[in-house]
Amino acid sequence: MSGNSDPVIRVKGIDHVVLRVKDIDLMLAFYSGVLGCPLERKQEEIGLYQLRAGSSLIDLVPVTGTLGAKGGAAPTREGCNMDHLCLRLENFDVDRVKARLARHGVDIGDEGIRYGAGGLALSIYLSDPEGNGLELRG
Repeated sequence: MSGNSDPVIRVKGIDHVVLRVKDIDLMLAFYSGVLGCPLERKQEEIGLYQLRAGSSLIDLVPVTGTLGAKGGAAPTREGCNMDHLCLRLENFDVDRVKARLARHGVDIGDEGIRYGAGGLALSIYLSDPEGNGLELRG
């Protein structure tokens, strides 16, 4: 497979990962206490805990919270645990990116301003061919 010569989409890095969790206290203790990722931001009303991991974030969402419940049953050793992968793009022009995705038959989900490792930014949701969630952001 050849590289992407189209300058519309150039991945700059991973902005954040989102993990659906059963025990938020246990997971906060592990990621913050054991791995040293400080809790940067929390929105308990929607069930979102964001920990700093270098230039990226690890988001923990309890399966019983508003965000976590959207993923269905709680993760198990046999079931999915990651909600989505967020890729930060260089020179993010949302209209050009959406046009490119549409040309490739990719369905685009929600678009909005969201908080990530680089602060507030416009992003769009989509899925890869196997149904894994992706977020593209500026």
